[in-house]
Amino acid sequence: MRKPPARAARALTGADARVARGKQVLALEAAAVQRLADRLGPAFSRAVELLKAVKGGGRVIVSGVGKSGLIARKIAATLTSTGTPASFLHPVDSLHGDLGNVSEKDVAILLSKSGASDELFGLVAQLERFRVPMIALTGDLSSPLARYADVVLDASVTEEACPDTLAPTASTTVALALGDALAVTLFKEKEFGRDDFAALHPGGALGRKLVLRVGDVMLKDEEVPTLTPERTMRECVVLLAQKRGTVVVVDKKKGTLAGVVTAGDLTRLMERSDEFLDIPVRDVMTRTPKSTTADELGAVAVSVMERHGIMALPVLDRARKVIGIVHLHDLMKAGAV
Repeated sequence: MRKPPARAARALTGADARVARGKQVLALEAAAVQRLADRLGPAFSRAVELLKAVKGGGRVIVSGVGKSGLIARKIAATLTSTGTPASFLHPVDSLHGDLGNVSEKDVAILLSKSGASDELFGLVAQLERFRVPMIALTGDLSSPLARYADVVLDASVTEEACPDTLAPTASTTVALALGDALAVTLFKEKEFGRDDFAALHPGGALGRKLVLRVGDVMLKDEEVPTLTPERTMRECVVLLAQKRGTVVVVDKKKGTLAGVVTAGDLTRLMERSDEFLDIPVRDVMTRTPKSTTADELGAVAVSVMERHGIMALPVLDRARKVIGIVHLHDLMKAGAV
C-alpha cells in the first residue's frame, strides 16, 4: 500500500496558500523598491534641487491619471505636511478651469507608468506654456512624457505583483516610495524640524507629542508636595498619601533639589522597621533623583520615567531650584505618548 505524500510535497491550499501568495507579493514589491534604490542617481538630485527652489508663492503641482493619480495625491499630501506647499491637479480638470491654480513659480511632478497617457498631455502642453519645470516619474524613459520633462526619474518595474498585470501594484509602490524619497530628502535639505512639523499638525496626536512641554502639564506652587531634609517621616507619610506618592525634598536655605521620597521608599522602610515615623526624611530620601525642566518635551520626560520605573519627576529651573512636579499619568493623559 502506497503512503500518502508528505505535507511539504502537497500543493498549498486554503490559509497556507493565501499566506504564501501574500508573502510573494510583498517580496516582489520589496525587490522592486530595492532595485529603485540601487539605480537612484544624479537625476534624483536635480529633482530635489528643482523642488527646493520653489518659493515666493510657488508650489509643487502633482498630477497623474487613474492609480497614478491616487499616488500623486498622496505625494502632494506628504510634501505639504513636511513644509513644501503642494497641490494635486487632475489633468482633465486642469483644462476646464483649474489651470488658474498654476503659475510660472511652480514645479510639476507628473506620474505615468507608460509615460503615454493621453489625458496627461493637455496638461503637459499647458505647463510648457507657463514654463513650469516638469519632473516625470515614469516606467518608460523613452516615452513622450520623458521627452517633455526637465528631469526624468526611472520608476520602472520588471513585473507587477498582480497576475497578468491586470492592476498596477509594484509600479504604484515604486512611485509612492520615490515620492517619499523626494519629500524626505527635501525637508532634510530645508532643515524642516520637529517644531516646524508640529506647527503644521497641531490637531493630531503626533503634533501634540511634538509640542507638549513639561511646563504645560506640571503641578506648581502649593500643589507641589515638599519637605526639608530634617522633617520626619510622620509628615512625609501624610504627603505621600495626599499627593500621589512622591514628595520632593528641598534644601531649606537654597530651595534647590535635595532628594525625593516615594511610596516605594516608604514600603521598603516599613518592611525593615515598625518604628520609622520619627526618622528624618534625609535618611530615607533618594539623594540623586531623576529630574526634568519646564521646557523639556513631555515625551522625553515620559521616556525617562518609563526607563527608570518612576511615576513623577521634580521640575527644576536653571539654578536647580524646584519649580514643580510632573506625573507620568498627567503626561500620558495630555497626549505626550
